[in-house]
Amino acid sequence: MLEQAVGHVFEADPRDALAPRQRLHLVLLGVASVARSTAFYEALGWTKSPTSNAGFVKFDLGGYALGLISREDFARDAGFASPQGSGFAGLGLIYLAKSADEVPRILAQAVTAGGRLVKPATRTHWGVAGYFADPDGHLFEVDYEDVWALDDDHRLVVDKLNA
Repeated sequence: MLEQAVGHVFEADPRDALAPRQRLHLVLLGVASVARSTAFYEALGWTKSPTSNAGFVKFDLGGYALGLISREDFARDAGFASPQGSGFAGLGLIYLAKSADEVPRILAQAVTAGGRLVKPATRTHWGVAGYFADPDGHLFEVDYEDVWALDDDHRLVVDKLNA
């Protein structure tokens, strides 16, 4: 397949359909400025992957990555006529804090790094949560609920809840 020219379209017989494995490898964000967004995530304390380049930056999230690409390049690659979008995207990225008191502190760091506070740390029925938006408006929730099970490396144990 790789010997075909760029732009060649491949078709599969429905009888040969293949289900993907139950995992994600990259969360890709289309951003106005890759450099500006990179600076924001580095100001949060995240380390950019050395395999990044000026047009595509990766942050290792422990077995998967957050990728930053320009909105224009992302839209073009996906076949959209325009990179512009508006309104509520219906998508959020969630960071699970280790304790309730981390929630407002992490939100404060996001604001210091250049993000926008969307909702301050607020007591919910389940714990404490708040939201910030990165410089491009991508929504992040910072959440603490004592039911979430995390391993020693702060990775979510999906099929377990704390009692």
